[in-house]
Amino acid sequence: MTRTVLESKTKTVVIGFDEPFCVIGERINPTGRKILNEELERGDFSRVEADALAQAAAGAGVLDINSGAVFSNKMAEDPRYADNNFVEPDLMKQLVECVQNVIDIPLCIDSSVPGALENGLAAAEGRPLLNSVTGEEERLELVLPLVKKYNVPVVAISNDDTGISEDPDVRFAVAKKIVERAADHGIPAHDIVVDPLVMPVGAMGTAGLQVFTLVRRLREELGVNTTCGASNISFGLPNRHGINNAFLPMAYQAGMTSAIMNPVALPVGPKKLQAKKDELAAAGIVIPDDIDPEVLAKVTGLGSTKPKAGKEMEAIRAANFLMNQDEGGAAWINFNKDPDAAPAGGRGGGRRRRRA
Repeated sequence: MTRTVLESKTKTVVIGFDEPFCVIGERINPTGRKILNEELERGDFSRVEADALAQAAAGAGVLDINSGAVFSNKMAEDPRYADNNFVEPDLMKQLVECVQNVIDIPLCIDSSVPGALENGLAAAEGRPLLNSVTGEEERLELVLPLVKKYNVPVVAISNDDTGISEDPDVRFAVAKKIVERAADHGIPAHDIVVDPLVMPVGAMGTAGLQVFTLVRRLREELGVNTTCGASNISFGLPNRHGINNAFLPMAYQAGMTSAIMNPVALPVGPKKLQAKKDELAAAGIVIPDDIDPEVLAKVTGLGSTKPKAGKEMEAIRAANFLMNQDEGGAAWINFNKDPDAAPAGGRGGGRRRRRA
């Protein structure tokens, strides 16, 4: 049975057909995160530390670390900073060391820059996942030797020199090519985790069906584990969580074994809380100025002021239970415990007596 083994200093995570669905946390990525990008440029890694801890607490088994930052201010002072081949190798090393200083969890080293990939692999303790290789000839020649040198598994993305095909048969052929080329380097199929590429269902109505069919073929014909950028399926649509929550269990049932995603429900900030206060005040409901922000967030249905597991994690935990990958439902029960609830038998707890 296919098992892709990832390790940190002391922990092991297995991605496999008979394993719980593996969540790879995507938050440590400066792309599209302006504040994080600016902090990294200043050498401030506090948000990286917080993101690592929050994702692990929410249920991520692996943390993706992406070094694709753009240092605009430094670029004005030194033109070398305009080149990601200059920026990313050193940044990746710092990111990996930073995360490993605060938490012991397997990592996924994520970059398009070969030097960053190698620096990340060299700094990582244990056996990380490498993200990624494609079917492009240049990329195969650059990345596969690194995979062999460090004896690590790799994410294989199903596009090649012709780009991303809308034809699922072409994407399968690219995946097969990568698996075969990896074998030429002595890399076994169980160390290839294929990303079949999830298209937005809002742009292509058959996107979901395509992925489910592809995942089944990849499992049955190539014997490889699979992953995806989970949020791609809902891009551009309203209520993206609703789409994601349906997609992930369906992909899991089709044979997908992991996903790169955000496991954390982002906390409610002061602006949303104030807007809710203003809305209530307009309706004649006065909220005390000294009300606890967490209480206000909960009673008004906004969520929480603390990072917690998101709705997608709820769907995955339920799917693990239904797929018999959660013995006795222990993980599901623990996941649904309210940490702020009164203990059983205490005030507000205990059993009610039945009336005779």
